[in-house]
Amino acid sequence: SRAENLRPFSYPGASRSMDAFFEWFRWLYETTGVNLTIFYDAFDRRRFVAGFFTTIKLAASCILLSVLIGVVGAWLQGSKLRLTRHVVYWYIQFFRNTPPLVQLYFFYFGLGAYLKTATGEPFVSNVTWAILGLSMYAGAFNVEIFRSGIESVPRATVEAAESFGFSRLQAYWHVVLPLAFRVCLPALNNNLVNLVKTTTISYAIAVPEMLYVANQIWSDESNVPEMMNVLLIIYVSLVG
Repeated sequence: SRAENLRPFSYPGASRSMDAFFEWFRWLYETTGVNLTIFYDAFDRRRFVAGFFTTIKLAASCILLSVLIGVVGAWLQGSKLRLTRHVVYWYIQFFRNTPPLVQLYFFYFGLGAYLKTATGEPFVSNVTWAILGLSMYAGAFNVEIFRSGIESVPRATVEAAESFGFSRLQAYWHVVLPLAFRVCLPALNNNLVNLVKTTTISYAIAVPEMLYVANQIWSDESNVPEMMNVLLIIYVSLVG
């Protein structure tokens, strides 16, 4: 029941100091009105922690997938096939020049409407669409970032690798990419930081990440200022 959830939450074998820590926030609310239920209310704490870890998993998945897209896309830009180069070019143009929220809606409501099981259930979950959509968005920028790094590698270096019998892929992976990575690291870092912040738009398709859960909490508890400040502090920490 809700009354039971308002009790100080204690893990099996938890120390008294931890219980006292949680109880202090209840005292803070009763004396000052600062209502941080995510500490003294077990129910709110559990769902906020779950939202935090969903944000971490979402950000980590998108970072890894977007970097992979950037590495592969930059290599395909140097393909001898015109069709391949054009596909990569238009992929970049589409995802760089449309809002990420619109892209997310396109994937979830547009493509998702055609991908359903025989019982009418979505074939792809909202979390998967969020990972795919945000990774494709950030990956388009990563392709250009890696391309700029690749162009900074002297042509003589590539020719030296080829003279040792390296294939184009081997030269790219063992010689060009490690050198280019150091050059494009500042721009890549900026893009990945922006990606972590952009994960909040997955709230729009009901992904239970931190902002979505925080909205549920402040709707129940009417503690909007407190939760806004908590979100700010956590996101600054994540970006840091």
